Amino acid sequence: MVVRGIRGAITVERNEEAEILNATIEMLGAIVAENNVKPEDIAHVFVTVTQDLDAAFPAKAIRQMPGWELVPLMCALEIPVPGGLPRCIRLMVSVNTEKAQHEIHHVYLNDAKKLRPDLSETSRA
Repeated sequence: MVVRGIRGAITVERNEEAEILNATIEMLGAIVAENNVKPEDIAHVFVTVTQDLDAAFPAKAIRQMPGWELVPLMCALEIPVPGGLPRCIRLMVSVNTEKAQHEIHHVYLNDAKKLRPDLSETSRA
């Protein structure tokens, strides 16, 4: 078994707690579904947000999901690069798995698809 990183990103329309928390759950749910992982497979989750999102800690949403209480979580600010994608939440989910690197499915939702069009759903179809 090896540890693999699964990337994910999603954007929100507004800097509001409910929107940040709901988007975090949506993205993590998609990562879990796409990669068929369970919380006990997760080594840790690293979450970043852009500086324009300060209404909530995205980890709060993950912590409230059933079965995720013991998964180590950490939030941080994304580097504020000029021209970077605004209102963006990013996840790095480190998972213990037997899957090869090419079998991992990264998830980019909403405007975050612009970050990695090569890995977006449309390019996999």
